[in-house]
Amino acid sequence: MKTIIGLEIHVQVSTATKLFCGCSTDYQDDAPNTHCCPVCLGLPGALPRLNKKAVEYGLRVAKALDMRVLEESEFARKNYFYPDLAKAYQITQHDKPLAVEGTVEIEDDEGHEKIIRITRVHLEEDPGRLVHVTGASKYSLVDYNRSGIPLLEIVTEPDMRSPQEARRFLNKLRTVLEYLGVFDGDREGGLRVDANISLEGSERVEVKNISSYKGVEKALTFEVTRQRNLLRRGLKVARETRHFMEGRGITTSARGKEEEHDYRYFPDPDLRPLRVAAWVAEIDLPELPTARKNRFMEQYGVSLNHARTLTGDPKLADFYEEVAHIDPALAATWVADTLLGELNYRDMGIAAVPPGHIAELLELLKAGTITDRAGVQVLREMLDACVEGRPCEKPATIVKREKLGRAAGDEFTSLVQAVISANPQAVEDYRSGKEGALNFLVGQVMKETRGRADPRELRRIVSESIKMGGV
Repeated sequence: MKTIIGLEIHVQVSTATKLFCGCSTDYQDDAPNTHCCPVCLGLPGALPRLNKKAVEYGLRVAKALDMRVLEESEFARKNYFYPDLAKAYQITQHDKPLAVEGTVEIEDDEGHEKIIRITRVHLEEDPGRLVHVTGASKYSLVDYNRSGIPLLEIVTEPDMRSPQEARRFLNKLRTVLEYLGVFDGDREGGLRVDANISLEGSERVEVKNISSYKGVEKALTFEVTRQRNLLRRGLKVARETRHFMEGRGITTSARGKEEEHDYRYFPDPDLRPLRVAAWVAEIDLPELPTARKNRFMEQYGVSLNHARTLTGDPKLADFYEEVAHIDPALAATWVADTLLGELNYRDMGIAAVPPGHIAELLELLKAGTITDRAGVQVLREMLDACVEGRPCEKPATIVKREKLGRAAGDEFTSLVQAVISANPQAVEDYRSGKEGALNFLVGQVMKETRGRADPRELRRIVSESIKMGGV
């Protein structure tokens, strides 16, 4: 049974003020209902005034996704009642969106290039937020600080065939949005997804308000399993809206699926139609992820995998370019593999790492002053200091304090002899042709040297010592 997935992505664009009023969008650390005015509270007589920057950001996204901007787009009222929707309608674009017919290129599950079609991009306002309070008595509070935040809704065609493809698409789209500077990926609730999923021949189910990339994959994986199990038992899949419960990794039924006519759309009489197609030619786009990936391979000679990793986050790409002058290949390996792995382990972002410190570390590695193993120790010491709030020492200072400078192999001759004497069985195994025994002996020496010796040089010394009769 073929899986059919389409996504509706709601992106909070990073404007300073809301879509139809002058209230600040920087509300995350402030008290509830302190970033509100008669417009975003829907009070009688309050009139909306469109945010020009939000329109510009929408056009920037449309141009990056190679979309056709309509000659005339229009705002409409989407009517429904919900406690966090103060006006009892949402201002959105319906019949006449900002732009249509775009594409995003991803890899399918076999690693081949695949085009995901974008149906439309349109602007709308975010509703408020419900805060559910539990305890002796359960009730909900309404915070309208979010009400009126500009949203860009990006709707795809049902071109994805697995939860994994959906997650890859979202990762690619998020990267494009961050490169365009229209979206803050670290902002809570900055990107929310409604996922439409069906198995071929069955009804479509919508899973609402998924707030993480991993959550999308988990919710869709659960839905694929749930729907297949229903069909195998001879039951029908109900056309409905479901909620994803991230803590439990399941979806639950919320209500029957609404139809468009349930919302009674009509043009908003307080807002004039938009005619902004000519504006697109004036918008300059930055270097986008695919172009930057190709440039990294050509300019720096890095591998395809490293180029993909390094350009997957604009901050990481900028960081790499600050240190690539030391040695492009060495920098790619250490930034994309070692540094990124250590950051992920500590749940840290690249912004917390001084580029100058990594450049100095790369210089020590390139000059042979320290070994790779010692370099990892230095890096971990630097990052641990950041996590613990201690001053982030320079690599050379750590190397000197911890005595991690590379030592010549002959400094460890006595240590090699001690290890050989303590492991006669491993010596015999190596003499009988078992290469793994030599690896074991070198490892024992490396433990004692704390990474100061070059493993290849130690391997030579241990091998020669055994051949010379060392026991």
